[in-house]
Amino acid sequence: MGTSGTAILRENVLSMAAGTVGAWWTGRLSVFWRAQIVGWGLFFLVDLVNRLLTYRSLEIALAITLLVTPCLVLVSAGMRSVYTSHAFDNRLTPRAIALIAALSAGAAAITVAIVFVFRQAFGWEMPYWGPVEAVVVPWIHYTLTLAGWSLCYFWIHAEMAEQAEHRHAVRAEAEALRIELEELRLQLDPHFLFNALNGVAEEIPEHPTEALAMLRNLTAYLRSSLDSIHQTIVTVDTEIEGLSAYLGVQRARFGERLRTHIHVEHAPGGRRIASFLLQPLVENAVKYGWREKGLDVHIDIRAEGDTLHIKIENTGTLEEAAASRRRRSGIGLENVRRRLDLHYPGRHAFTLGDDADKVVAKLTLEGEPCSGS
Repeated sequence: MGTSGTAILRENVLSMAAGTVGAWWTGRLSVFWRAQIVGWGLFFLVDLVNRLLTYRSLEIALAITLLVTPCLVLVSAGMRSVYTSHAFDNRLTPRAIALIAALSAGAAAITVAIVFVFRQAFGWEMPYWGPVEAVVVPWIHYTLTLAGWSLCYFWIHAEMAEQAEHRHAVRAEAEALRIELEELRLQLDPHFLFNALNGVAEEIPEHPTEALAMLRNLTAYLRSSLDSIHQTIVTVDTEIEGLSAYLGVQRARFGERLRTHIHVEHAPGGRRIASFLLQPLVENAVKYGWREKGLDVHIDIRAEGDTLHIKIENTGTLEEAAASRRRRSGIGLENVRRRLDLHYPGRHAFTLGDDADKVVAKLTLEGEPCSGS
């Protein structure tokens, strides 16, 4: 094997070893012991330098530091078992602080006693220090070190508990919204479905072609609605297909009284969007818009960078639409707002207002939607 082959083999072996160590570090060790190793490893380096300056001997400094650090690791692990007991309940109360001080002082005394015995056995005297100083100063040092370790433990534990609670709350909200979304999809407006089927039946005798087209649109709408129940994210194209099928059924029902237009600009069709997000807005536009002189529904979707701009407008006024909604209980708009908070947290804008005898809903969606799962 040549030099290059040996080098490649060595790199592969080192890479495999690094991967094994990394897997062991992240998979087998708990967060606590990873923090222990890193924290006390840094303490070992600082303490070694401090003892080297004190004893002026690398051999003595290394020997004592190698003795002290494992002692502190063990006593801190023992202190942790006390902190997780019911006596502390993982909260820093005045009683807990007093117990921390007592435990830190006691653990420091044990460590100092062990070091003192070894120093006496090997005759390692601390230069310029008397017997009292050689015991009291290290005891104070280790007491403060362990007290600081204890406070860090409670702080980190509180942070982790808060993060876990936040994750649990987010998962619970996501599940609640998922169930609500499924209910919204499955609770198809019975009047819409009945009228659509009735319209198909009426058209069959005299206009079978129109009836077939209406039935196809209705089938496409139902398939789009039901097939994507478990899909929280779809493409803009998929969302538009469902809207087009829905509007096709409604145009067949209302004839010339309903005019629809969908405009997609700057090719956002492949972009992802929260599924069924636009459907409630379009349904509201058809339900509550003016149809006496003809209802116009316009859907405009355009992309600018990583931002989607969506505008849905219909002839009518927001005041009349609100009065109609009060007579019918619904969860459409509230569902839209809640799903926006979930899928685009801090990255969306939603407005609904009047503009010259038109009701205009505007959506701004920045970036990719969160899955909500």
